[in-house]
Amino acid sequence: MSAEQETPISPRAGFAGCAIVRHRGASSTPAIDSVAEEIPVALVFNGISHVVMMATPRDLEAFAVGFALTEGVVASAADIFDCEVSLGDNSAEVAMTIAQQDFMRLKQRRRALSGRTGCGVCGIESLELLDLQPEPLPPARLQIDLPAALARAAAGLRSHQALMEQTGGVHAAAWCAPDGTIVHAFEDVGRHNGLDKLIGHLALHNVDMRGGFVFLSSRGSYELARKAARMQIPLLATISAPSTLAIRIAGQAGMKLVGFCRHDTFVDYTPEIMLPTI
Repeated sequence: MSAEQETPISPRAGFAGCAIVRHRGASSTPAIDSVAEEIPVALVFNGISHVVMMATPRDLEAFAVGFALTEGVVASAADIFDCEVSLGDNSAEVAMTIAQQDFMRLKQRRRALSGRTGCGVCGIESLELLDLQPEPLPPARLQIDLPAALARAAAGLRSHQALMEQTGGVHAAAWCAPDGTIVHAFEDVGRHNGLDKLIGHLALHNVDMRGGFVFLSSRGSYELARKAARMQIPLLATISAPSTLAIRIAGQAGMKLVGFCRHDTFVDYTPEIMLPTI
């Protein structure tokens, strides 16, 4: 079997075996490596394809629901009446039936995105269509000892990254209790997809997103901050650095944004925003 050939292990496993050759100094060793899966996933609303995202083919119902919520397609999970996943060998489709008023608003937005792992604003037709003005968050229900909670989340994340352990090539989005205990975690090749999967899961299980926080194994990009603010999440924590736009969005929303959360250290990028302490 050549290095270009792949042997799928399971379409829902999120990884595939790939023939490789490992090189170390003068030695070469053939092996089978586990590589994160990435396939096009079409999200279809009321029979019309809206967007194709490159994603890891697991937890696709949660992904679709989370995307619909974080992108403002629907206001709540209750506005999604049906969600059906069709998973093929090299692609997937998630067909959703949403409330008619949401569908009409979606059509008016005239967005036909072609999603990529790196995300961004692909397919938006004008600057006016960018949604970078979040509404102020309501008072947080999160009471927290911030240094202790972040240290616990940072220490615990790795044990929730089974796909990362297998492949070394995916991001994780974790939902944390106020003390930093990781309750749920989802992985994907795209950091924004991982967050959508997490939020979709929380919405489907009626979790109050004002009572915990999100911890991400990535940098804090603007779309992550915007998605979290739209869901009224009071605290977004990342392992790496945020961007200036992410900081601006968090500040406008009144959402605490921290970065470089490793061990017992972190950087507070919104020191003017205070969270109730335990």
